[in-house]
Amino acid sequence: MLPATSKLCAAISYRHLRNMTGLRRQAAVAISQELSRLACRSPGPGTWINQVRRRSSLLSSRLEEKPFSEMEMSYIKQGEEALQKSLSILGDQDGWKTETVVGNGDKVLSKVLPDVGKVFRLEVVVDKPLDTVYSELVDNMEQMGEWNPNVQEVKILQKIGKDTVITHEKAAAPPGNIVGPRDFVSVRCSKRRGSTCVLAGMATKHGAMPEQEGFVRAENGPTCMILRPLTGSPSQTKLTWLLSIDLKGWLPKTIINQVLSQTQVDFANHLRERLARAVAV
Repeated sequence: MLPATSKLCAAISYRHLRNMTGLRRQAAVAISQELSRLACRSPGPGTWINQVRRRSSLLSSRLEEKPFSEMEMSYIKQGEEALQKSLSILGDQDGWKTETVVGNGDKVLSKVLPDVGKVFRLEVVVDKPLDTVYSELVDNMEQMGEWNPNVQEVKILQKIGKDTVITHEKAAAPPGNIVGPRDFVSVRCSKRRGSTCVLAGMATKHGAMPEQEGFVRAENGPTCMILRPLTGSPSQTKLTWLLSIDLKGWLPKTIINQVLSQTQVDFANHLRERLARAVAV
């Protein structure tokens, strides 16, 4: 090992390992060992010094993060699983059947999956930039009941890190009260990768929100929304919504399918109206 490399690795190890215990100490040790390994095998200073800088920065950022409890980690894992499973479903283009096509181009597709049941896929274009749509759906999540008549209330029960939240949602009773009052407890995971945003979720349980009197506890997921700038028109956003819900209780499938596909179409219209009002204000 080069002398300068030894001193650098020792300095990093000492500075960041001091005053740490448990899992954080183990993680830092592993990263520090990786620095030494890279330094030993790299042919010259130009390559390995950049690697050291990047990994040192990674180490510092990891140490600044608040450690998560076992329960919080389980929620994070659930959100990641919902995201991966949703993307896998949407990535398979086979077997989708058209449910609804609206004059403005909005369409709802569906397919039946052996381990999930019937899922619905909404594809629309919104005449607003991605950041505007993302802000409304994520940053202003708890305001959804103000503009979507199908939602009575959305409440954030817990935030975990930057990407994960636990929510409680009450669905508004549809006209004629065909379905009846439902509520959901969900873990939601939001990720931004370049110009693509993915908002995924699935049903979970949370101690702060047991089953509520007067509501049937339904379950959703895996479900997700994907937001991308429309190709050739960055001021518009392509929104794809995968919807998978088990409404529980005894309900005819024909009614469920009609309600869910119409719910997606209505959502797109209400979202456009909300964004138009927000811009006007």
